[in-house]
Amino acid sequence: MILQMSPFISGPTLLSSYRLNPLLFSKRQRCMKLPHWHFNRTKQRFFAVAAAENNKDTLPKTFDFTSEERIYNWWESQGYFKPNFERGSDPFVISMPPPNVTGSLHMGHAMFVTLEDIMVRYHRMKGRPTLWLPGTDHAGIATQLVVEKMLAAEGIKRVELSRDEFTKRVWEWKEKYGGTITSQIKRLGASCDWTRERFTLDEQLSRAVVEAFIRLHEKGLIYQGSYMVNWSPNLQTAVSDLEVEYSEEPGTLYYIKYRVAGRSDFLTIATTRPETLFGDVALAVNPQDERYSQFIGMMAIVPMTYGRHVPIISDKYVDKEFGTGVLKISPGHDHNDYLLARKLGLPILNVMNKDGTLNEVAGLFRGLDRFEARKKLWSDLEETGLAVKKEPHTLRVPRSQRGGEVIEPLVSKQWFVTMEPLAEKALHAVEKGELTIMPERFEKIYNHWLSNIKDWCISRQLWWGHRIPVWYIVGKEEEYIVARNADEALEKAHQKYGKNVEIYQDPDVLDTWFSSALWPFSTLGWPDVSADDFKKFYPTTMLETGHDILFFWVARMVMMGIEFTGSVPFSHVYLHGLIRDSQGRKMSKTLGNVIDPIDTIKEFGADALRFTISLGTAGQDLSLSIERLTANKAFTNKLWNAGKFILQNLPSQNDISRWEMLLAYKFDEEECLCKAPLPECWVVSKLHMLIDTVTASYDKYFFGDVGRETYDFFWSDFADWYIEASKARLYRSEYDSDAIIAQAVLLYIFENILKLLHPFMPFVTEELWQSLRKRKEALIVSPWPQTSLPRHMSAIKRFENLQSLTRAIRNARAEYSVEPAKRISASIVANEEVIQYISVSTVYFPGYCLGGNTCSISNCAA
Repeated sequence: MILQMSPFISGPTLLSSYRLNPLLFSKRQRCMKLPHWHFNRTKQRFFAVAAAENNKDTLPKTFDFTSEERIYNWWESQGYFKPNFERGSDPFVISMPPPNVTGSLHMGHAMFVTLEDIMVRYHRMKGRPTLWLPGTDHAGIATQLVVEKMLAAEGIKRVELSRDEFTKRVWEWKEKYGGTITSQIKRLGASCDWTRERFTLDEQLSRAVVEAFIRLHEKGLIYQGSYMVNWSPNLQTAVSDLEVEYSEEPGTLYYIKYRVAGRSDFLTIATTRPETLFGDVALAVNPQDERYSQFIGMMAIVPMTYGRHVPIISDKYVDKEFGTGVLKISPGHDHNDYLLARKLGLPILNVMNKDGTLNEVAGLFRGLDRFEARKKLWSDLEETGLAVKKEPHTLRVPRSQRGGEVIEPLVSKQWFVTMEPLAEKALHAVEKGELTIMPERFEKIYNHWLSNIKDWCISRQLWWGHRIPVWYIVGKEEEYIVARNADEALEKAHQKYGKNVEIYQDPDVLDTWFSSALWPFSTLGWPDVSADDFKKFYPTTMLETGHDILFFWVARMVMMGIEFTGSVPFSHVYLHGLIRDSQGRKMSKTLGNVIDPIDTIKEFGADALRFTISLGTAGQDLSLSIERLTANKAFTNKLWNAGKFILQNLPSQNDISRWEMLLAYKFDEEECLCKAPLPECWVVSKLHMLIDTVTASYDKYFFGDVGRETYDFFWSDFADWYIEASKARLYRSEYDSDAIIAQAVLLYIFENILKLLHPFMPFVTEELWQSLRKRKEALIVSPWPQTSLPRHMSAIKRFENLQSLTRAIRNARAEYSVEPAKRISASIVANEEVIQYISVSTVYFPGYCLGGNTCSISNCAA
């Protein structure tokens, strides 16, 4: 076999009928995993003897995942999770999105924990004081439901207890079960400062909630009124838009005749909810619809209401193509009808009780459940000849996220926050560059929502949560007092109404999202702006969360932060996507495709799970599969095996003189790198380039790029090439100086790889770091590698030529089916420059590296 080498191309050319693939020598060609070469028996004996002679402790065969908890507890006991101002003064601060106290860890939690921990660990190693402040949310509806179910199992209904008795039972439940989610977050390696853990019903945070309500009310931004809300008949409370999920379901479209008053004509309407006709206040048609123009201004008679008349009006809001083009207006039970009625000044008629039964307005149907009433009404309409027909129709049904019941649009007296003036400031924060949202495309969504914002219903008819700080005057319920506590309320009442006045507190609680909107600053001591943590750590640096709560949480925090502190609560927002299964489907119990994080950790380890879910792109959904987890578990094992190899080939701990020679190499200095042999110069140069690239990606929050680039370097360049090249020196004791530099490079590269990977894979990297000799500190607090270190492009080019040569020989052997154990010769024809460095370098590439070949090298004629 004859190969011709040229200094002007990136690989050899064959002077035979064998043709090389040009892609083989492309500078862009990268290999994730090259063939593995196994040691023969002599080499294995060398390891065993060397280990025995040096009296080294070798690592176990594989990394034991059960040691993760031991490592985590050690980190926490050493205080590494607390901010340290000794190395820097510019803090990096993240407030953890508080999971529900009722929750158990799911992959959504695993995603935010992993990404936030990557950020925190990176900046901690960069020398910045880092504070990752954890906590949990009291989750008003979810927690109350859980405790109500627990009481039901004991044969107790909530209404049979007093409010104080019930909340006492909830607190007991919280103390017993509320720490589940926290312990599970720790299993993922979250390096939070647990000494600062917060709960939204803590005394300090509750004080902040009351203060925020009072200040907004004093500015006229909180008011009470009767408006359309999402009502949960089972929970007996209003719920937020976030807690309503819409599903496409098969339903029915009912066609009903309304007689035109004083005429024999009928107008037919189409509706999916005939039971709401008792709340009709008008019929509407499109003014451009010629079919009905003659009836505009007349009256229609609502069926089954003993002749109640409603006007026939026109509005361009009516869709001529839907149903018959005639729309019944029921503003008490439809969001769009409600807005139209308010615009046109129509009355609002409510026909439903808060438990989902029809009220006295429905006449003979009073007391019937809304769905029972629908069936009976249709039957009666058929008997009277007013039922035209019914046909299948796909409905978009609003269901409660908590209980699954159908949500009822209902006009109810609630407390609201006027949002427009708050939203205006939040919009300006993005316009002025005070807030950066990643990915950038979400800025448009953020701006659109704030530009079209509606007032926020903040009251909930629950017993668990922050009680609304409003007291009513007995006998004068239309008047109320806003105060910080009952004593202050009574004092104000005495001053205004006399000493004999009696007061009682509003029974409602505040929406859970109200307290969550204060999270970045209430957790740091606000409203006490002199609090040490508030002065040191506010405004925070980063808010990381799912893009699905950009409106409901992120935007509200921005608005409240500016309103109460004068500052945007964080300078950056990082939005991650959803985790889906391997087929791109949303994980759900119904589909049976849910992957449990704790079970995954037990099987694959926390590091493999973290590495897998961190390789996505900001804002994009990530498909998770067992195959990916398995591959990254193999990556963990590869890292572990590389550590074992390096430990087995380092000097004994007692060999002080050899360690001094080894540590004398300063590869971060130009002179030292220039003197290194080609393989060492190549791999160190590649490492220095990687450090620059990876550090830039970390700073841009391109975590997927960090993971892939570090993976490629470790597996392809370091494990599959340099470690193989280093064995030639390590196995030949006569080349003592070569062995020392190989040992020095192995240690230098490996400890830097551990640093680069630590934010992603903290457990295995810390365990390997502690196994290396001469460790002065824990990896979690070790300095980040320096950037802009020397590198030699000529060495990289030359070594790439050697790699191409090696691949060409391997491919030629494979194409001609040469037996693996058979050694054949290969002649390389090249110019003087190439011959020189190939001749020197063949000592680093023994036969097993070159595919079992021996090479003769010849100069080529000019």
